[in-house]
Amino acid sequence: QVHLVESGGGLVQPGGSLRLSCVASGTILSIFGMVWYRQAPRKQRALVSTITSSFVTNYADSVKCRFTISRDNVKSTVHLQINSMKPEDTAVYYCYANYRREFFWGQGTQVTVSS
Repeated sequence: QVHLVESGGGLVQPGGSLRLSCVASGTILSIFGMVWYRQAPRKQRALVSTITSSFVTNYADSVKCRFTISRDNVKSTVHLQINSMKPEDTAVYYCYANYRREFFWGQGTQVTVSS
């Protein structure tokens, strides 16, 4: 069974930065495409960024130039670096792993941007 555990969330002021981490266990992370989603209050879950098994990255237009996704397959970890944070970045951030027909979700980590 694959387990994904996110961490790194918290309260940050506008303009600040956070680095989210997603640690995978029970699998070989390198074969998975990895995705960060977020769900803001009263909104649907939305895709933020993806990184393929070949390290190809993609970002939602709303976060380009501020978010950076990366992966360390040796440590079975995916990171999401968030810079120049805005109140609209407030959400629960979820890690998602996909390989063929298999997919797994983490439990989420809360990010709040407020002064």
